[in-house]
Amino acid sequence: MGTPNQAILTTMAAIVLAILALSTLCSIEAQEGGFSVELIHRDSSKSPFYNPLETTSDRVTNALRRSFNRVHRFKRNSVPTTAAESDLTADSGEYLMKISLGTPRFDIVAIADTGSDLIWTQCKPCSQCFKQDAPFFDPSKSSTYRKISCSASQCIDLERTSCSTDHSCQYAVSYGDSSFSDGDLAADTLTLASTTGRPVAFPKTVIGCGTFNGGTFDEKTSGIIGLGGGQVSLISQLRTSVAGKFSYCLLPISQAGNSSKINFGSNAIVSAPGVVSTPLVKKSPDTFYFLTLEAITVGTKRIKFTGSSLGSEEGNIIIDSGTTLTLLPSEFYSEVESAMTSQISAKRIEGPEGVSLCYNAKDEFKIPDVTVHFTNADVKLKPLNTFIRVSDTAICFTFNSLDDIVAIYGNLSQMDFLIGYDTQKQTVSFQPTDCSKN
Repeated sequence: MGTPNQAILTTMAAIVLAILALSTLCSIEAQEGGFSVELIHRDSSKSPFYNPLETTSDRVTNALRRSFNRVHRFKRNSVPTTAAESDLTADSGEYLMKISLGTPRFDIVAIADTGSDLIWTQCKPCSQCFKQDAPFFDPSKSSTYRKISCSASQCIDLERTSCSTDHSCQYAVSYGDSSFSDGDLAADTLTLASTTGRPVAFPKTVIGCGTFNGGTFDEKTSGIIGLGGGQVSLISQLRTSVAGKFSYCLLPISQAGNSSKINFGSNAIVSAPGVVSTPLVKKSPDTFYFLTLEAITVGTKRIKFTGSSLGSEEGNIIIDSGTTLTLLPSEFYSEVESAMTSQISAKRIEGPEGVSLCYNAKDEFKIPDVTVHFTNADVKLKPLNTFIRVSDTAICFTFNSLDDIVAIYGNLSQMDFLIGYDTQKQTVSFQPTDCSKN
C-alpha cells in the first residue's frame, strides 16, 4: 500500500492528465467537427520574417521576386522520378503555420508549403545545423517520440531513405538551391492550434527530425510543413481524420498583416451558392495539385490554352499557394497580355524586374474582366486578383510568363476566394468570398 503522499501525487497526476485531455481535441473529435488553423503571411506582424522597416511596396516587390525564384522547382525536366522534392527552393513559401510536436508540446513556426510533402524541423543533437533563432526540438524530451524502423511501410514507401546501424529509418530531402535536410524519420504527436482556442492533437504523425541540415535556410524558420499530395504530407496523414478535406481563404495582400485561415474536415466544406468545382488530376509527382486549364477570357476575348510542358490535355496547370504570380507559357501569355493591353488606354511603364505589364498608377483606367476557365469551373477574377500596386507609381498585371515552365495558378489569383480541396472526391472548389469575414 502506498503512503498518503504517494496517493496525493497519484491523484494530482490523474487530475493533470484529465485537464490535458479535456483541453486538447483528439483526432476522432476533429473528424466529427472540423477545425481551422491560422495561416500566417510571411509579411504579417505575427511572422518571424516581419520587417517593420519595409514598406508595402518593398513587400510586394520581394514577393514577386520569390515567385520567380520558386518557379524553377516546377520545371518538368528538373523533377527526378526518384525524388519529387529535389527541386524545391528553401524558404520560398509565402505562408507559415504554427504547430507543436511531442509530449509535452514544443512549439514550432515553419513554412507551410503546398509544393512539398515531408514535415521536418531541426533537432537535437545536431551534427550540422543552419543557424536558427528558435530553440531546436529535443526528441529525448518527448515521451511520445519514436524512431521509425527501416522495415516499416512509412520508410519503405518514402523516396530517398536509408537504414542506420540501429535499423532506424533515415530520410534525405534536397532542394534546387543546394539546401538539404537529413535525419531520423520518426513518429510523434503533432498538435495544431485551432482558431477556436482548443488544440487538435494527432498522435503518431510521421515527421523528419533533421540532424544534418544546411544551405540557404533563413534563421527565422524552424523547418517546413508539407501540404502537398504525397504520402507523408500533413494533408495525407490527416486524411482519415478530416475526411480528405481542407480549404483556405487568402486575404488580399493589402491585408497581409492579418491572418488567413486553413480549414480541415467539416470546416473545409465549400458548398455555398456560386461555388464552382473542377477535377483534381492525378499525375507525377503526386506532391503537386494539378488542374486542367481550358482557356482565359479577357473582356470579351476568349483565348484557348494550348498547353504547357505538362501537356495540353488533363493536368496542364498546378495550383500553388506559395507562388505569388500566375505564370503561363510565353506564347499563351503573349496572347493574354495582348488582349489586356488592347482594352486599356493608360500609359505602360517599366515595373519590377521580370514583370511584363505595368501601368502608371496615377492614370485612371477600367480593368477588363478576366475569367479563368478550368474544366467545369469558370472562375471570374476581381481587379484585386489581376492587378497589384507595386509602388506609388506602378500597378502591374499579376499574370506573367517564363520560358520553358509549367503553368502555375498563383496566390494573387486565389485571394478572396474560399478554395476547397477534396482529396477523396478529387475536386477543387472556388467560392468568391470576403476572406476578412471568413
